[in-house]
Amino acid sequence: MSWMPSGTVYGTLLNFRSEVEALTAQMHQPPYKAPPKAPVLYVKTANTWSAHGAAIAVPGRVPEVEVGATIAMVMGDAGCVQGYVLMNDLSIPHASFFRPPVKFKCLDGFLGIGEHMLPAAGAGDPSDFALEVRINGELTQSVDFSQMVRPADQLLADVGEFMTLRQGDVLMLGCDLGRPLARAGDRIDITARGFGVLSNTVVAEA
Repeated sequence: MSWMPSGTVYGTLLNFRSEVEALTAQMHQPPYKAPPKAPVLYVKTANTWSAHGAAIAVPGRVPEVEVGATIAMVMGDAGCVQGYVLMNDLSIPHASFFRPPVKFKCLDGFLGIGEHMLPAAGAGDPSDFALEVRINGELTQSVDFSQMVRPADQLLADVGEFMTLRQGDVLMLGCDLGRPLARAGDRIDITARGFGVLSNTVVAEA
């Protein structure tokens, strides 16, 4: 049986250097006129969760979806990290930067979740993580987690400054720039050493 979260799943924006650099000009525009000082989070609600191997339906009005390949921390007790899991944080492509991306990210099935959780004790340093995205077998993205703005420990500490993560909650490390696009009929495979494969197929909504 595939692993599934028991708490709330949080996504993290702007945690890769290349993405921050690409959006620096927008950050200095109204209404905020400055880069965010704390981590920028959003929730992937339970209706978005899709197990490894599941088909993910996209509305007919959406020609393509953005693949957000990432690795997430799974919280244990006493604020410790229990383990890590592959995730595919799908989104409708959009230009919205200052508003919560609920209508773009929280569609039914729009979060592929890895089949297994890798225990923290055997995972090593998250900054050494690397993953690859393949669409229909073709390599479309490689993600190097040494390029995070906030490494995992710092991200966890900074989030803890304004909210409490409870046992079972999940916090994504973020998605790098260059996220590939997929459309109905495509198979998405996300792999990382020690994690196995997270596979989902995109289908047109009936």
